[in-house]
Amino acid sequence: MRTPGTSSFRLRDIALAAYAPSAVSSVGFGAVIPVLALRARDLGAGVDLAALIVALLGIGQLMTSLPAGALVARIGERRMLVGCGVVDVVAMVYAAFAGTVLGLGVAVVVSGATWTGFLLARQGYMIEAVPPSHRARALSALGATHRVGLMVGPLIGAGLIAWQGIGAVFLLGAAMSAASGLLALAMPDLGAESRREQAAAGHVSVLSVLLDHRRTLLTLGTAVIVIGASRSIRNTLLPLWADHIGMSPASTSLLFGVAGAVDIVFFLPGGWLMDHRGRAVVAVPVVLAVAVGALVTPLASTATGLTVVALLIAAGNGLGSGIVMTIGADTAPAVGRAQFLGGWRLCGDLGGTSGPLAFSALAAVLPLAAACAVVGLAGLAGAGWVGHWTRQLDVRRREQVPDVSRA
Repeated sequence: MRTPGTSSFRLRDIALAAYAPSAVSSVGFGAVIPVLALRARDLGAGVDLAALIVALLGIGQLMTSLPAGALVARIGERRMLVGCGVVDVVAMVYAAFAGTVLGLGVAVVVSGATWTGFLLARQGYMIEAVPPSHRARALSALGATHRVGLMVGPLIGAGLIAWQGIGAVFLLGAAMSAASGLLALAMPDLGAESRREQAAAGHVSVLSVLLDHRRTLLTLGTAVIVIGASRSIRNTLLPLWADHIGMSPASTSLLFGVAGAVDIVFFLPGGWLMDHRGRAVVAVPVVLAVAVGALVTPLASTATGLTVVALLIAAGNGLGSGIVMTIGADTAPAVGRAQFLGGWRLCGDLGGTSGPLAFSALAAVLPLAAACAVVGLAGLAGAGWVGHWTRQLDVRRREQVPDVSRA
């Protein structure tokens, strides 16, 4: 595997190849997400079926995490990025003109699958292109480009809907996917040599890689599930409590917009802290911020109070921009790396999917305030688990890269 020199490395030297495809693709992804349910309703779906269509995006990601890792190992990051762009163009165009809910659902599953492949390929490229001393800053910035796209996309989409209707948003998604694929063509294929070596030795199977690294997946992998669940819970907890205290949908949307801006601002200190002070100093606040936020949410009886809670959670989440990708890069083996990262991605997706489901289940059987308290207490325990294993990772990293704290 290529190892870039630390002393001469500058993030700006790889900025175009590393971040441009992600930024462009995320704009399209961010524009499409808010209108999936509306498109399904236009096709005659009820509220429950429209919600299922939205969930299919995550299901597509979950289903393809492991196969995508195996595919990246064989064709490489650049071809994976280009291929995902092409396939997503087809999916988005089909979604724009689909005449049935079933057709829309198929397109959404395919789009979710391409997004998983895209993220895995981006992570693999960054591991090749960036030295360990700068890894967290690079991946934190990658996470931030995704967040910016998710903010900008809906703004562009809103203008397109007013001009041409909902279908135009899916065509925007197709255009952004095509552009990201074209940008990926210009990036170097850094992993070509290692792929040839592994092909000559025989590609290892996904199952064998996961079994060989099962201890990592059962420890740090479950920590990543906790991080993913904590991050995703806020998307259910905050809107439900906003409705509980009588906030309007417009005010709730504004709350998320302000929190999203804070989220983005904190990625710079988060990346610096991870590279200079270790992964635990950032991983723990991600979970702890949600835990504390959930515990104090029942005390927020006004929009101002809930905004303070949202900002607390956003600050913790922003600090952890790129944390899952960074820990995955730290623990990924040289042989079978893409297969391992597929399993790692699955852990993150499981956390992101289980968080809202767990909170919804609690809210169905408990008063909303009690559900918040349970989530908060569980989050405190989860922060302890995350802290224990990420601190052990930091110790191992200092032994392997002695100068990492001075980068």
